Amino acid sequence: MSLLRVDASIRHDGSTSRALADIAEAQWLDTATNTQVVRREIGTTPLPSDAWAQALAAGATPEIDHTPEQQSARGLAAALVDELAGADAYLFAVPLYNFGVSQHFKIYADLVIADPRMSPGLTPVTAGKPGVLVTVQGGNYSPGTPKEGWDHATAWMRRILEDVWQIDLEVVTREFTLVGVNPALDAFTDIAQDLKSNAEQRARRTGRELAERQREAATH
Repeated sequence: MSLLRVDASIRHDGSTSRALADIAEAQWLDTATNTQVVRREIGTTPLPSDAWAQALAAGATPEIDHTPEQQSARGLAAALVDELAGADAYLFAVPLYNFGVSQHFKIYADLVIADPRMSPGLTPVTAGKPGVLVTVQGGNYSPGTPKEGWDHATAWMRRILEDVWQIDLEVVTREFTLVGVNPALDAFTDIAQDLKSNAEQRARRTGRELAERQREAATH
């Protein structure tokens, strides 16, 4: 059993998305048997920003005419999809940056979709496999809050992971991660602590369930 973990945080120390993903991963390792974790760092080791354009150009150009940049981009897209194809389950840790999806995850998704195996009309290599999306938000954009609707990332990521890649997805969200950092949010300290505890509990549960679901699938 293999778990592919993708981290999009630009930080190691103090990253709340990594901390939640660590909890889910630990539960996976405790529950799964004969397992390994494959890691792809896209936040601290970003993918080239021009790789998607080069991969698309390669797809529209006879192979004999590919430039070195096109060859490299196409090879990178293939490597990313190889990782997805080889994994039994997925763990994506992607923070909300400036109310939108992380540029690092957007480049990752674009490159994956550029590979012929993930083309529209085909069954993607990820179809039917279980996965967890861990996402964290500095503020709180839940229904009824003053900034409801300002999270422009989670819905987009769900569309990609659930609908386009057809992953059987669970989502773990933690809000108010900037409480204790931004003094303007001090009034929400108690709420933030409750949200943190709830998110950590959900991360434990989903990590365990992720392994259990995959173990059951492997026995059928």
